[in-house]
Amino acid sequence: MRFGIFIYDGVEPIDLATFGVLSMARRIAPEISICSIAPRAGPVALANGLKVTADFGLVIVTGGASWTEQVKSPATLEYIRRVHASQRIASVCTGGMILAASGVLDGGPATTKREVVPPETSPLEVMRASYPQIDVREAMLVERPEGVVTGGGVTLCIDTTLYLLARMLGEHVADETARIMEYQRAWRANREGFAPVLSAPQ
Repeated sequence: MRFGIFIYDGVEPIDLATFGVLSMARRIAPEISICSIAPRAGPVALANGLKVTADFGLVIVTGGASWTEQVKSPATLEYIRRVHASQRIASVCTGGMILAASGVLDGGPATTKREVVPPETSPLEVMRASYPQIDVREAMLVERPEGVVTGGGVTLCIDTTLYLLARMLGEHVADETARIMEYQRAWRANREGFAPVLSAPQ
């Protein structure tokens, strides 16, 4: 199974914890492969200046301060729509704002990053105000009936990626990945204290 992480200039490096979770999961499910995707191939400068190289594949859309530029990019939004039309798509942190701008979240529930440092405005509140056709939820993650998953902010990218592993490869893969990452207690506490919204068919 191939996972792709959508990155762009200004992505927060912590959102790339999705790569780390998937890398650990390969110890349990070696059929996992990982690639990076960007609006253009080649080097991508993250928020702290670190550069990574993008390839291609299916998509987990990451967050970062420059999400505000990506929501205005016709090429990015069209790419998201094309992916959504043919395969699973997910977001972590403010990557949810990019999905919102593309229209793929219309008519259902979604979440994104909520906590900020003043005077920043909460992206969750921006989503609520800017996209009234989305049922905006404060949640660890939201899965919609058609399989689109939106995750909450920053380190909740770990929980969202573990959830995707459970849905796509089985609970044992997610549980064992959390164990070898020494994340079981944090994952359990997050699920108990900040429950996901699951509207996917069971």
